[in-house]
Amino acid sequence: MKRYCLALDLIKDVEKIKQYQHFHQNIWPEIATNIKQRGVLDMQIWQIESRLFMIMDTRDDYDPAVANEIALSEPKNVEWETLMSQFQQSLPSSAADEKWVEMTKIFDLNP
Repeated sequence: MKRYCLALDLIKDVEKIKQYQHFHQNIWPEIATNIKQRGVLDMQIWQIESRLFMIMDTRDDYDPAVANEIALSEPKNVEWETLMSQFQQSLPSSAADEKWVEMTKIFDLNP
């Protein structure tokens, strides 16, 4: 199993943050299916203020490029990502076409 930890910011607007939380408490069934089809075994999103932190456990053969192709091949997933874009803003260090940014592990109690 591989673990990915990623970060993203939300637009600093209380109402938009509430809407984003609501959508994620009630994700569309097609989104959960699409995430699993990409090789994701478990996914959690944590929040503090406008900062989001995603923990994603994947199969050993998980390939982010292939996962992105699968995501883009499903119209409902594209619709979801378009909807979520109105709430999200990239980190200052993000590439122009990048939303979620992979974090670097700097400590492990049990390496």
